Amino acid sequence: MGHYVTLATCNLNQWALDFEGNRDRIIASIVEAKRQGASLRVGPELEICGYGCLDHFSENDLYDHSWEMYAQILEDSRTQGILLDVGMPIIHKTIKYNCRIISYDGKILLIRPKLHLANDGNYREMRYFTPWNRPKYHETHMLPKLLREITGQHSVPFGDCIIETLDTTFGAETCEELFTPQSPHIAMALDGVEIFTNSSGSHHELRKLDTRLELITEATKKCGGVYLYSNQKGCDGDRLYYDGCACIVVNGEMVAQASQFSLADVEVISATIDLDDVRAYRSQKSAQLQAVQQLESYHRISADIELVASGHTFDPTLKPSTVQPIRYHLPEEEIALGPACWLWDYLRRSKCAGYFLPLSGGIDSCATAVLVHSMCRLVVEACENGDKQVISDVQAMCHQESDWIPENPQAIAKHIFYSSFMGTENSSKETRSRAKELAAEIGSYHIDMNMDTLVTSVVSVFEVATGKKPIFKIFGGSITENLALQNIQARLRMVLSYLFAQLLPWTRQKQGGLLVLGSANVDECLRGYLTKYDCSSADINPIGGISKTDLKKFIGWASVNFKMPILDDFLNATPTAELEPITENYVQSDEIDMGMTYDELSRFGRLRKVEKCGPLAMFIKLYHEWSQPPLNLTAEQVAEKVKRFWFFYAINRHKMTTMTPAYHAEQYSPDDNRFDLRPFLINPRFPWASKKIDEVVEAITKREKEIEASNLSVE
Repeated sequence: MGHYVTLATCNLNQWALDFEGNRDRIIASIVEAKRQGASLRVGPELEICGYGCLDHFSENDLYDHSWEMYAQILEDSRTQGILLDVGMPIIHKTIKYNCRIISYDGKILLIRPKLHLANDGNYREMRYFTPWNRPKYHETHMLPKLLREITGQHSVPFGDCIIETLDTTFGAETCEELFTPQSPHIAMALDGVEIFTNSSGSHHELRKLDTRLELITEATKKCGGVYLYSNQKGCDGDRLYYDGCACIVVNGEMVAQASQFSLADVEVISATIDLDDVRAYRSQKSAQLQAVQQLESYHRISADIELVASGHTFDPTLKPSTVQPIRYHLPEEEIALGPACWLWDYLRRSKCAGYFLPLSGGIDSCATAVLVHSMCRLVVEACENGDKQVISDVQAMCHQESDWIPENPQAIAKHIFYSSFMGTENSSKETRSRAKELAAEIGSYHIDMNMDTLVTSVVSVFEVATGKKPIFKIFGGSITENLALQNIQARLRMVLSYLFAQLLPWTRQKQGGLLVLGSANVDECLRGYLTKYDCSSADINPIGGISKTDLKKFIGWASVNFKMPILDDFLNATPTAELEPITENYVQSDEIDMGMTYDELSRFGRLRKVEKCGPLAMFIKLYHEWSQPPLNLTAEQVAEKVKRFWFFYAINRHKMTTMTPAYHAEQYSPDDNRFDLRPFLINPRFPWASKKIDEVVEAITKREKEIEASNLSVE
């Protein structure tokens, strides 16, 4: 006859320390889950306080405020009649834990602490929390006075337990536990758990979603069951964008999937599942025979609750959800959507008047401008779909009346997006023209200016003070003079950017200041191909975690999908900083200046960070790759490239200490402030590693000569 149960999970756009706002979004998700007929609602990790509180987790106030918000959720009549899985931090016996709280009708059934903590890359959970290193063990937790008064409970179970209702059994795991070799859902499944919940704070990286969804589907493919995945969504106050994609999987098949990128603060999905399907699937796996081999069972907490709809009465109107294909975005779409959503959250929460972008006419600042355009497109789409929160936010941001709805992205951009081409005598007509045309296409308030007078005045100050006048290299100057003359242009652009960002709204009789956008890509940051405190110094940088290669693909995609053929001109232009004079025989080129291509930089970056290679290991890997067709490089050539990369990486590492907070999108991000913790003063020659590389090169060369001599003797 079937045992149909409707379950709900959600994406929530929570904000670190926004206790009341987070509470309201949690309640809204519960109300929506009930509207969809769900008997269980799952929310994201640490949803009450926000996942990204960082060192605020060290403050005891945060835990008190979390309990206060949780008490208000329990007291709200709208949260009754549904089983709730809510995330918040808790102090137990003076130790801080990352926890799930399971409740029903105002009564807490279980507090389940996280067993395995995320502690690499962007995550430092062990800095704040202690893992519950005791699987299947539980204790008693004394509730705070406020909760005792509300629930009538003095204490509740605290530990790794499972909930047994009248018709099924479910257990919770949290984020990182899915990624560990011995995930809790395996032991739970062998002990009869049919429904698993996973509450996460998982951030977006390009091409990462398939890894996450593969683990989620595999979790129930191998042992059967229902898996409800919930995730944080949006920018909760830092460099990360949590990319949602809540989903419900049954026996390895997707039956419901939420969006990965959207501006909706609350997104709830549900699915109706026949628990008999789980039981039949498991009977084929002989799971019941494996379960009896478990030495220790979970402590079961009995709940006098029925999750199955209509009890044992057949309801012909209730239909199980059908299997659907998993949805993935192309990397180009991920770039278009992820940073755009992040930009929207950052702007509306900072309460600034808009964004200011130094628009150079090159592909990096072009990509940044197009991301702002993509943000505006998403806002228009959300308004058309009737998203009241987005409508309210954009009206306030653009200082418009309550009946104003933007007709197109340009209608938003003209209010909140400002750009400027800050040209010098070294700028070409082509870059100036491209910048102006792109600004017109996007709808930004654009300033086309020259800053030669400013540059000349600053250089004159130095000349008067020292009696020395620096000149460019192509006119006979030294490398030192050449570099200084380039850097002063870049640094003055930064000064002008902040001046314009503060005053441009004032010139239009608008209130507030602008956030300055940076546009240095991840490869240039890795190589250090930027001037410290130049126009890469900004308030935020939406492309700072994206490679040049991916940015070019994104611009090609946007040219077609955003119907902006002007982008093809940026795509086909030679990347150049335009900081040196242009002559008949010389035009500055980024890749020539760097001494390496952007494709090479991407490979260096992945080997260094993702594959954890030092100079020697990197050389050996790249020799095997680049000595083959089509490159056919010699060992000496590969060694030279590797040594050059490590040298410039090392001497420019100090620049990462001052880099603009950038959207994190790439695993080899060199972000010194959080993601890539490396020293910034090291010997750039890597002398011992270089000697070892030379030894390998010598061995390779000797062996190649032996092989060549052997082949000649045979002939």
